[in-house]
Amino acid sequence: MIVSVSRRTDIPAFYSKWFFNRLEEGFVYVINPMNPKQVSKIELNPHTVDCFVFWTKDVTPMLYDLNKLKDYKYYFHYTITSYGKEVETCILDKRKVIDSFKELSRKIGKERVILRYDPIFLSEKYTVDYHIKAFASLCNQLDGFTEKCIISFIDLYKKTKFNTKALHIKPIEITEIETLSKEISKIAHKHGITLEMCSEEYNLSKFGIGKSKCIDDRLISKIIGCEVEVKKIVHKEIFVDVLKVSI
Repeated sequence: MIVSVSRRTDIPAFYSKWFFNRLEEGFVYVINPMNPKQVSKIELNPHTVDCFVFWTKDVTPMLYDLNKLKDYKYYFHYTITSYGKEVETCILDKRKVIDSFKELSRKIGKERVILRYDPIFLSEKYTVDYHIKAFASLCNQLDGFTEKCIISFIDLYKKTKFNTKALHIKPIEITEIETLSKEISKIAHKHGITLEMCSEEYNLSKFGIGKSKCIDDRLISKIIGCEVEVKKIVHKEIFVDVLKVSI
């Protein structure tokens, strides 16, 4: 079983104590968001969990309790963007976030810490040139601390437009996507970082940008030491996403 912790909220940043309490108890109850009356009990122990996949924008609260994961296999998706506090109100200090990224990489290995620079959006403030310069600065600071970076461009769904109205996000043109992709791909390559795109309709392979997997069975196979194939999502929960694998 692969447990995603979690794409619905930042557990490492805000609920790490809760998570480690669940590990100590050996189980977690999860509610099906499509059917609140359906509650599942998921066992959490080294025999049932093949790999944890963590998602965070700030690992700091969890960083010095990683010894509690010594019996588990895991890796991190770690999002760092160049946006200010008007966008990411809960990120207190980007410098500390970057320092924590480096410390995590030192502790568990750079191949197990995936940088995410996403979602990318454009506005009067956050232009193509702005993102190119910001990405170059970020890669310079994280040189040697990660092997992969995943990007994506914002999808302006109706709810997204409403929630981000104050940011004055503008529709992104394909020419802007290609210009930005070409430049940041060069930057990533310079720093030995493989650049991939998450769940996008665009084919950017001509810029050396491949397609990514949120749950990367190739990386998990490497981490746990045997071949796995992610078959299907069994639960997609508010706090924990559980996926079955065939080994």
